Amino acid sequence: QVRLVESGGGLVQAGDSLRLSCEASGRTLSNHAMGWLREPPGREREFVAMYTWKTEIKYYGDFAKGRFTISRDYARNAVFLQMTSLKPEDSAAYFCIVMSLDDSGKPHEIEDWGNGTLITVSS
Repeated sequence: QVRLVESGGGLVQAGDSLRLSCEASGRTLSNHAMGWLREPPGREREFVAMYTWKTEIKYYGDFAKGRFTISRDYARNAVFLQMTSLKPEDSAAYFCIVMSLDDSGKPHEIEDWGNGTLITVSS
């Protein structure tokens, strides 16, 4: 089983930037995708961003496009989420996840979860 450790959350002001990190340990990721979901208070879980290891294709939720950038470090089995122009509605618990890929190489099923890191954006 993969252990995922997130870091980088905190309290920021609207318009600020923040960088989340997630490192995976326990096995080497190869045919997987790694990324982030978030759970805003009182709202449903949302897809944030995903990085596909093999194809290096990145996926973003609509709200993340243009503001968030996902990157990876293969050697560290890690992904990073650079978030800019943060808004109060970005306040949420952010969870790092690992997903398997389907036959076409697209993210398929969640295999592992991190414990989450909390981001609060004040107005």
